[in-house]
Amino acid sequence: MNQAQALQAVEQLMMATVESEVEVLRDASRHILAAGGKRMRPRVTLLAYEAVGGTDMDAVLPVAAAVELVHTATLVHDDINDHGLMRRGRQTINAIWGRTFALLTGDFLFTKVYTLMAPYGDLNIIFAEMTSQLVEGETLQAAAAKEGKLNRETYARIIAKKTASLFAGAAKLGATLGKGTPQQIEALYQYGFNLGLAFQIVDDILDLIADSQKLGKTAGIDLAQGKGLAVALANGGNGAQTAVAVVEAQEEDPGAALKRKLLQGNYIEEGWQQARQLAALAKLQLNTLPSSVARDELLRLADAAVEREY
Repeated sequence: MNQAQALQAVEQLMMATVESEVEVLRDASRHILAAGGKRMRPRVTLLAYEAVGGTDMDAVLPVAAAVELVHTATLVHDDINDHGLMRRGRQTINAIWGRTFALLTGDFLFTKVYTLMAPYGDLNIIFAEMTSQLVEGETLQAAAAKEGKLNRETYARIIAKKTASLFAGAAKLGATLGKGTPQQIEALYQYGFNLGLAFQIVDDILDLIADSQKLGKTAGIDLAQGKGLAVALANGGNGAQTAVAVVEAQEEDPGAALKRKLLQGNYIEEGWQQARQLAALAKLQLNTLPSSVARDELLRLADAAVEREY
């Protein structure tokens, strides 16, 4: 089974896993899953498994599917919190079914993970750690935005938990299941962590500079809510309230003025540089692995994370 076949098997497994006699849960779950996506996290799991010598792809498919279901659940909840109307090029669940059913669908996706991970024993410890950090990161982000205290240090802490933890956990799960050495497992964990940081920084840049059609989701939400890399960079060591207070005195639309400030400065280029450096660090971690097709794919994945336009 090659990577393309494995990813297709993950898709089929996710669709089967969200089967329910409650039609709205089944239909809403399949709606977001059928929209596709980059599938970066399950790809990391599958490739990490192969990179350390794993050969039974059927054994790793449920773990890869569980990782993606968790990520998908967070997107559903994010769209509720952000009032997002488009995700992966189609209407969000809350736009079609409403906030209540969207919340329940996100919960449903989270709980369906137990079905997939039940046979995997101690791997569930890794899974629990990464998902707990994910929720902590989302909570820190919401609190920082609400209090107007998003700065560089807080931003780094947020993305380490809410995004990098899932990438790192995905890699560690695959490497552990593939029976990698302790050194290989740690190297792949660090690869995933740095890849996740780079991926989120690029996501935040694109939220500022790309349009919704290209992104496949509602753009500009982070800036409007005082979240994301650009706000953190623009405010240096201060909270977001500082920049917003300045532009509120100048514009009726503070979001537009803040966006102009960000685009006129070197904040965007600084973000790209950080992302590229993190991707390079991720690739360096792979030097401890033997040469293989999977290792080469992991290298390409790091490049793709920072070269994308959506």
